[in-house]
Amino acid sequence: MRRTSIRVRTTLAAVLVVAVALLAGAAALVLAVRGSLRDGAETTAEHRADALVAQVDAGQVPVVDDEADDEPEDVVWQVTRPDGEVLAASASLQGPLTEDGTVDLPGADHSYVVVTEDSDDGHVVAVAVSLEDVDETTAALAAPLLLGLPALLLVVAGTTWLVVGRALRPVERIRREVEEITGARLERRVSEPATRDEVGRLARTMNAMLARLQDSRDRQEQFVADASHELRSPLASIRQVAEVAQAHPAALPDGELAETVLEEAVRVQALVEQLLVLTRAGEGRARAPRTEVDLDDLALGAVRRVARAGLDVDTTAVAAARLLGDPVALGQVVRNLVDNAARHARSRLAVAVVQHPGGVVLSVEDDGPGIAPADRERVFERFVRLDEARARDAGGSGLGLAIVREVVTGHGGAVAVEDGTFGGARFVVRLPA
Repeated sequence: MRRTSIRVRTTLAAVLVVAVALLAGAAALVLAVRGSLRDGAETTAEHRADALVAQVDAGQVPVVDDEADDEPEDVVWQVTRPDGEVLAASASLQGPLTEDGTVDLPGADHSYVVVTEDSDDGHVVAVAVSLEDVDETTAALAAPLLLGLPALLLVVAGTTWLVVGRALRPVERIRREVEEITGARLERRVSEPATRDEVGRLARTMNAMLARLQDSRDRQEQFVADASHELRSPLASIRQVAEVAQAHPAALPDGELAETVLEEAVRVQALVEQLLVLTRAGEGRARAPRTEVDLDDLALGAVRRVARAGLDVDTTAVAAARLLGDPVALGQVVRNLVDNAARHARSRLAVAVVQHPGGVVLSVEDDGPGIAPADRERVFERFVRLDEARARDAGGSGLGLAIVREVVTGHGGAVAVEDGTFGGARFVVRLPA
């Protein structure tokens, strides 16, 4: 059954259920009709027995009004004295009637129902009524049922087959359309029926899944293209200096080749490390085992890293704050925000950590040029640099803020850019406690 189609299984199940129900109903109907007719025959026998008992009590011997025959009449009777001797009986009756119930009389093709009554003087009156009408009526009722049930089951099977086939037709169409969709054709969508049933929801869910796959593919391709572009620059610089040193050994000052290679290698290493961090965050890095993290300690440690002459760092608003999370990932968040603020600050930088009943708020702001409202969402995209004219060394790789959003979102929090009190940008991270 597991290897058959849903259409076949549904049809078989419908036929089986209807067959059981019809057979049970037909059997109950036949039994009810037969029981009713048998009760009628028994009532007839009781009425005849009462009449005979009344005659016997009146001292009259019942008169035999039928003629002897090989087959008993539909109604036969017998009156027996107290000593067991037959006083009178139907001429066609062969053999005694001794007890109530259903009996088979000699020469009869059908059974008889027997009813006995006692008279006042001890005579026993027995009346037997043929069940021929009961048998014939039951047979007449059972015949059409036996013929009609298979025909009705065929109708049920055909109807179920057609209805299920029509219901599954959109599913088969969706299957064929999805089968034609490949990784290079994720922009295609399946046709959505106008109905709001399960098939319609399936089609809409399928299109939503295809949209997510297309978006993931597009972001992956864009990510690969951006990463390739970012890696091309330091590699080209290393190759250019190496070619010059090879073609003109005396053209470069001593140590410039090594210095250039080391500088560009550090840039490549930093870029690769950030790419790895971003990849791990996208693959569920935030699902790492959670431990208690002192966010204030992470903030103060990041501030000490960027301390330099001419930069006033305000940490007076850093209060004790503890939450559950990945300490490595959250440390990356704090470092990226502080490094970004220090890179754009003119002379002032402020870090604040506040514990609330519902979570922790981390804010980092500077007195730099700030971020325009139209760009406050775009800065969290990968490889986005708002100031294209600044040096790449000072501007970073364009992945720091993307890492911040990935990690914060993975921890169930949110990050946003606001106007700072110093005139620059203020990054606010809200994390649940």
